[in-house]
Amino acid sequence: MTNGERKTFLQKMQAIDRRVIFLFIGLAVALPLLFHVVFTEKITPIVGAIFDRVENLPEGSKVLISFDYSPSTLPEIQPMVDAVLRHCATKKVKIYIMGLWATGQNIADETIKRVLAPEFPDYKYGVDFVNLGYKSGNQGLINVILTDLKKMYTTDVHGTAIDSISMMVPIRNLKNFDLILTFGGGFPGAKEWVLFAGDPGRIPVAGGVTAVSAPLLYPYYPSQLLGLMGGIKGAAEYESELIRRYPAFTESSHPGIDMMGPQAVAHIVIILFIVMGNVAYFATRRREASNG
Repeated sequence: MTNGERKTFLQKMQAIDRRVIFLFIGLAVALPLLFHVVFTEKITPIVGAIFDRVENLPEGSKVLISFDYSPSTLPEIQPMVDAVLRHCATKKVKIYIMGLWATGQNIADETIKRVLAPEFPDYKYGVDFVNLGYKSGNQGLINVILTDLKKMYTTDVHGTAIDSISMMVPIRNLKNFDLILTFGGGFPGAKEWVLFAGDPGRIPVAGGVTAVSAPLLYPYYPSQLLGLMGGIKGAAEYESELIRRYPAFTESSHPGIDMMGPQAVAHIVIILFIVMGNVAYFATRRREASNG
């Protein structure tokens, strides 16, 4: 191959049509889905801290789960929520559901119908779990219920009086909960739960957020934030550990694990294109410098 041909090849490498890149990315996502490529996930300490806390909760412990997200982030967040709900129900803890986002209320209802109701038929509403629904107020709401939850929540999502629900009788404020789990990635979310509930009330706070939001919360771990699941990777880690500890969940849905294959392959393809582009760029510059 002559220098001119090599130069032409390097130039072509730098000017790859974006449609070719999109094609490779599309194949990188589609093929692992078609052939069910699955990667084993090992739980990391930041996710393992959440799993271990739930695992070590005594039966009857009180866990508050806040649905602080919308359908736009559901693909990333929902796998975490499903896995945590299964884990909490397996440990037979009391599950209290609420939401700082208006969209969280409907998502919570659907999650209960899809996960708790069919997989844990012995879990009774009002006895083992309750849905308090959405209340506006953002961090202001957290600030109020830290000292008086029933000042804001007089009924559950179905309009039933709080005092007539047996599992709500011992609850006066957020300090009565053994663990607060928040799932989201925006405002209000994990940061507000830490600042307005976890720190002042000395309540363990953990949860899961979108991958893009996770780096902003890492400074709070581990002193203020017990643990954190970041994006699909965090969800896949929790699902993998749940399956490892409780093999019966192998047959349950695990979208986090399923999505890690396409995500990993797509990232490899992107990295290869970046490497190829940089190699071609520097090789071209070197050749031009030597010829000039």
